[in-house]
Amino acid sequence: MDKIGEEVTETLEYTPASLVKRRVIRPKYKKKETSQIIIGELPERPLDKCIAEASLLAYIIMRKYVEHMPFYRQIQGFTRDFGWNPAASTLSDWMCECAILLEPLYNVLKQKILESGYIQVDESPIKVLDKDKKGSAHQGYQWVYHDPVHKLVLFNYNKGRGQNGPKQLLSDYQGILQCDGYSVYDNIGAQPGIVLAGCLVHARRKFFDAKDSDPIRAEQALKWFKEIYTIERDIKENTQDFDLRKQQRNQRIKPILQRIRNWIEENSLEVLPKSAIGKAMTYFIRQYPKLENALIDGRIELDNNKIENSIRPMALSRKNFLFCGSHRAAQHAAIFLSFFGSCKLHGVNPRVWLEETLSNIKDYKINDLEELLPGYQNES
Repeated sequence: MDKIGEEVTETLEYTPASLVKRRVIRPKYKKKETSQIIIGELPERPLDKCIAEASLLAYIIMRKYVEHMPFYRQIQGFTRDFGWNPAASTLSDWMCECAILLEPLYNVLKQKILESGYIQVDESPIKVLDKDKKGSAHQGYQWVYHDPVHKLVLFNYNKGRGQNGPKQLLSDYQGILQCDGYSVYDNIGAQPGIVLAGCLVHARRKFFDAKDSDPIRAEQALKWFKEIYTIERDIKENTQDFDLRKQQRNQRIKPILQRIRNWIEENSLEVLPKSAIGKAMTYFIRQYPKLENALIDGRIELDNNKIENSIRPMALSRKNFLFCGSHRAAQHAAIFLSFFGSCKLHGVNPRVWLEETLSNIKDYKINDLEELLPGYQNES
């Protein structure tokens, strides 16, 4: 027969994961002359006296914070598939020690974001068990700082929603801080060297919520917001130059913002201040100086949507975990959420990144740790 071609059909098979017991055998020798015992050094491991290698540690932690899988469910899988039944406290201790190991790199991440000159900030609640509050959980907050230019995100845990935590972290910050209308940010913005930029999507959301009670006015405002985002999409598609982007925004978007402000001034006396549309108008007028500030630099986004996307994985985990076991555990969670959030922004596999980082971080000097940050190779 003569071959005239071929048909190729591709299908997918699943190969289950393997849990491999690795044995390191080190012969012992005794010198005949001195009876001195000699044995080779153990290979370096992320955690001393720990049976888990970097690959297993990375897998367990990634599943908890990226796939939102609590330890007890992971243990059920290990028991079912491999006959290995570790204690939940063991996995928790391993995670804690990994967080401590990564803390210097976390501080490098923090410093890099604070040096960026443009940060988005938001906060999200998290329940934390507190030994001083028997029978109830403490309401803590993860404050999230996002550098859109370098695609890095930082979670920082604080016990409350007051200004002490962010004010301390931003005490030496100089640059643009993009935020919503929460009053704490206004207090921080009073620091010399900080310029507050507003979030357009928060202003838009107020009018969207007013559609049922005042559809005519709400739809008019939403029409202008839609026009702004259409123009913004066109600007971004046609230029990556920040100076040109700034120029285009001031020519095409700023007049629409001014039109919305003038329209509100004309209509605000015709609506009840406590109505949904009245609250939307008041919010826009109060935030207007910050909304205009979003146009002073081409790097600035029109809204905080990207930081809210970074918070979303924590919200999913919150539904599965319900709470953190302690304030210390909440800050350790902040460390992993920061790195995994940055991995996502750079399109980096979080498990691979964490395995390589845990394997190599002990070999790095403090001044070279930046090289381990997600996406460093892309930036350099």
